[in-house]
Amino acid sequence: MKRWPSLLEKPTARGRIREQVEDFVVQEIPAYDPCGEGKHLFIEVEKTGLTSDQVVAALATQLNISERDIGMAGIKDRWAITRQWFSLPAQAEDVLDKFQLEGVRILSRKAHGNKLKTGHLNGNTFQIRVRGLDHDSRKDIEDRVAKILRLGIPNYFGTQRFGSRGDNENLGKLILDGRGPRLSRRRLRLVLNAVQSALFNDVLAQRIQGQSFNLALAGDLMIKTESGGRFVCEDPSIDQARMDAHEIHPSGPMFGPRMRRPEGQVDEQEQSILEASGLDDASWRRFAKLTQGTRRALRIGLGRLDTEWTEGDLILRFDLPPGSYATVVLQELLVLEEPTKSAPPD
Repeated sequence: MKRWPSLLEKPTARGRIREQVEDFVVQEIPAYDPCGEGKHLFIEVEKTGLTSDQVVAALATQLNISERDIGMAGIKDRWAITRQWFSLPAQAEDVLDKFQLEGVRILSRKAHGNKLKTGHLNGNTFQIRVRGLDHDSRKDIEDRVAKILRLGIPNYFGTQRFGSRGDNENLGKLILDGRGPRLSRRRLRLVLNAVQSALFNDVLAQRIQGQSFNLALAGDLMIKTESGGRFVCEDPSIDQARMDAHEIHPSGPMFGPRMRRPEGQVDEQEQSILEASGLDDASWRRFAKLTQGTRRALRIGLGRLDTEWTEGDLILRFDLPPGSYATVVLQELLVLEEPTKSAPPD
């Protein structure tokens, strides 16, 4: 059995994604609209075949500003058409019309009072075309769509979180153990976050394997869907109805000094997974600023998952909260095949 099992049984359908850059479209859902005045300029950018960091670097160079003065709410896929917001110092508007970068269009601009920061978004909207499906795969996929709309999706961190070779977790563990190499602050944050993310996935996998993914357990630290508020489940018979309605979701650990722990057996199970990894609560204190710790919903409730069958292909449209992975949704529906030579070279 693989380390992080899917919620549903193994799919029978196989399909290809990202065969063409326009097959994967991502649109940010902003947390708020710029107000029209202030010391910062928000710009909505459409980019194709570029990383968010490449756009930031080009903006900084051409507009003669520091990369540190450029804000964004989240990092977007490279091999895709993505639309996201960046913030610039307001004075950059005077030279913005001269900015040129192949694969980039500036769609709109508006002033605002604060810099855009990581997490300043309500989520992302995805439109994904799946190609190469078998003719008899439609019923199985539609049945799976109905199931995950009812059950929700495991909120796993996707493989992208763990590096192109999948070695970020092991490197992070070495560093937490005091035996790793010196890294840049950005790289250090990535590998330490990979350890936190893998442990979260382990806890989620245990819930799936133990058939408690959709159960409210006494001691669960619940997260409210609408407000993000948190509370401890004291009476599962009361909270189960809210679970079934996707009003609340149980949370899992992003271990760190400031993480609020659940209670009872739920806490014991999380601590046993931490101990099995060779780490403990003290492991995070050396890098407390980079691994503060928090809680993350173990489950996503999909408000919609629209399907369109056209020319033998499947087009999927759905929304996800910040930090959740579209590939995790797709893996519940079909076996994914991504072209090995589709993405442009670094």
